[in-house]
Amino acid sequence: MSKGARYILVSLPTSIAPSNNHDEALTALRSAVTTDYGTVFPFSIPEFKIGTLDALVQQADELAKLDTACESVVGKVGDTLQTILAGDAEKIAQQKKVNDRPAEQYLKTFSWNKVKYRADRSLAELIDMLQKEVSSIDNDVRSKYNQYNQVKTTLNTLQRKQDGNLSNKSLTSIVDPSLLIRDSEYLETHLIAIPRPLEKDFLKTYETLSPMTVPRSAQLITTDDDFLLYAVTTFQKHSGEFIHNCREKKWTPRDYKYKEGGQEEERKEVERVGREEKKFWFEALRLGSTGWGDAVMARAHVLALRVFVETVLRYGLPLNFVCGLVKTTPKLAKKARFSLDASYSYLGGNAFGRDKKGRVTKDDSAMSADMQAAGHGGEGNDYAP
Repeated sequence: MSKGARYILVSLPTSIAPSNNHDEALTALRSAVTTDYGTVFPFSIPEFKIGTLDALVQQADELAKLDTACESVVGKVGDTLQTILAGDAEKIAQQKKVNDRPAEQYLKTFSWNKVKYRADRSLAELIDMLQKEVSSIDNDVRSKYNQYNQVKTTLNTLQRKQDGNLSNKSLTSIVDPSLLIRDSEYLETHLIAIPRPLEKDFLKTYETLSPMTVPRSAQLITTDDDFLLYAVTTFQKHSGEFIHNCREKKWTPRDYKYKEGGQEEERKEVERVGREEKKFWFEALRLGSTGWGDAVMARAHVLALRVFVETVLRYGLPLNFVCGLVKTTPKLAKKARFSLDASYSYLGGNAFGRDKKGRVTKDDSAMSADMQAAGHGGEGNDYAP
């Protein structure tokens, strides 16, 4: 999408042209907008099966809600792509394609997908199909992204264990198993990470933290910039009390048990999860890219249906109308609407009138009902990706 582009869908009866001709009506719409405020592209909408008036009113409401849902899904999938690609605008733009084309090009040349959404189906069937598709896109992308996030979190945890400090990193490659008392019925060795500023307090008080702590058993194993790792021996029946009191003093007891071949096992686990993380990253990216394009396509079809239904409700039958896609900017959108109002406000019925100077006036009591779609020049819908 062009950065900062705003799109307005407008439908008007072909009677705006004296000849009632479709192409001349589109030319009249272009003249009303003028190139100063935007560019108008034809937006082709097929003729669908029309049900009862009550059904059309209900479908107009359903399509308005579905349009909002589509917009939300497009935004969420876009956010997912942004996260996966770490905010790289160029790479994100490469993934945001619709049928291998930029979304702007797709909208400018929009044609109803008659294979996927057969126009001979009822409006209710088409709406149901689009609702299910949008829900499926949302669920599939979210599910795959959650899988990727879970694996990424696992990998980050494993990497922290390799690269962290002595309070959280793996001790497999650090602790000499000969320093540990193993297979003793009474004694147990505890590994404690002590913040550097608290070392003196530790050496002074560790023997008093619990009964039956072996005197002068503290052995310094290794250090880093933030912590010192000590081994302390206690009787097993007082181990819980010793560990609890260590935490009270802001020392970090480390849970460690020697395992033969543990270092190699950890290395292989990091490599395995790393491969898994890359696999899920590619899958999440692929599904996010496809999902974004599919969601944009679905929304374009929802908008087409919405314009059709609201056009029937506004102009009635026989149905002779022209639909145009106005490409403008947020800054010029208001002027484009005003220009459309100036030319076609009479189509709004009681919603519009003119004062003595010819300026458009609006009857607010009728405005909310007549201009529900906020197109001002016949039926209209903003599309701001």
